Amino acid sequence: MQSIPGYTYGSPALNPSPLSLEDLEKLKASLLFTDDDHTALRQAGEVLADQVEEILDVWYGFVASHPHLVFYFGGPDGNPSAEYLAAVRKRFGQWILDTCQRPYDAQWLAYQHEIGLRHHRSKKNQTDGFGTAPQVPMRYIVAFIYPITATIRPFLAKKGHSQEQIERMHQAWFKTVVLQALLWCYPYVKDGDF
Repeated sequence: MQSIPGYTYGSPALNPSPLSLEDLEKLKASLLFTDDDHTALRQAGEVLADQVEEILDVWYGFVASHPHLVFYFGGPDGNPSAEYLAAVRKRFGQWILDTCQRPYDAQWLAYQHEIGLRHHRSKKNQTDGFGTAPQVPMRYIVAFIYPITATIRPFLAKKGHSQEQIERMHQAWFKTVVLQALLWCYPYVKDGDF
């Protein structure tokens, strides 16, 4: 795997998630997320691996078409920072692969917490050193569940799988996006309320 600046998955420097693996299993159960979903995600990873740049083009196009979203990629002058967009893009692409290929274990859980912190004021702008907005509001993390889920289906359908297989992959993707967005919201919630 190529080195991606700011990509620290599995780093011993990462703090563990404040949630336990038991907490994770309860969240997965609440989402009806099963071993079959992990299997479907691995299949989705095979389908999506050579389409990551196309997927990111769609997602970045969506963000760019909404000034209230692209604002969070802007510098002090208010204009989007091409350098910051490029840095985040590499990690976002790796996130697609990690979502499908990584085991959902303590390392994965720790990195989900790190992603949440990087959107929250507690660590926003520390990874790349750009002076963008100090926090992405939690409402946009939650709202982004739909476009990230809806726009993936055409990519899942490009490799000749049956409609049943595509649906299985798409439902697994939907569940994991909800799960991860939920985990990313942890820093935004008052202690004891998560």
